[in-house]
Amino acid sequence: MRHFLLALTLLSIPLSSDAFAQARSGTAEEQKACTRDVQKFCRTVIDQGDFTILACLKENRPKISPACDQVLKNNGQ
Repeated sequence: MRHFLLALTLLSIPLSSDAFAQARSGTAEEQKACTRDVQKFCRTVIDQGDFTILACLKENRPKISPACDQVLKNNGQ
């Protein structure tokens, strides 16, 4: 579960060296927008790291919810 929450937090920041330096976290709304999609489409990779989960969401982009898709777009994904 901890990996899952960390992954959702990372989804809310752009993937760049600046993002890691800033150590920001996503809003509760952003996390909520992608929770179901991660559980539905990426359950099998939750323990494989945050970038794997992000890649999974991107691979399943046509199937994810509009809200989660918007979170990815808002954060440069």
